[in-house]
Amino acid sequence: MSSCRRLGEGLAQAGGSLGLSCVVSGTIYSIPLMAWYRQAPGNQRELVATITKNGAADYVDSVSGRFTISRDNDKKTVYLQMNTLKPEDTAVYYCKADVKRYNVYSATKEYWGKGTQVTVSS
Repeated sequence: MSSCRRLGEGLAQAGGSLGLSCVVSGTIYSIPLMAWYRQAPGNQRELVATITKNGAADYVDSVSGRFTISRDNDKKTVYLQMNTLKPEDTAVYYCKADVKRYNVYSATKEYWGKGTQVTVSS
């Protein structure tokens, strides 16, 4: 399981910034991939950003240049810094960690955060 916390206020105006963090806990050998997803009412869950354990990051086009995903491997934490926010960024944001529990041969398990509401007003 994982837990998420909001670094700033959950509410922001268009053009503002907000930061999220998620700490992964439990039995962990390695975390090959960490990610952020979001889901707005009536929409499917959307992959926002991914980051490998070596720091290689990818973003959905709609947030590229505005959002930054990062991770601290010692703290087992993934971050999402959201800048130049837009109303269409409003959604529940979920962190996900792909975890190998015991060794490199362990099946990869998905650990999901509970979700954090982010609301951007215009």
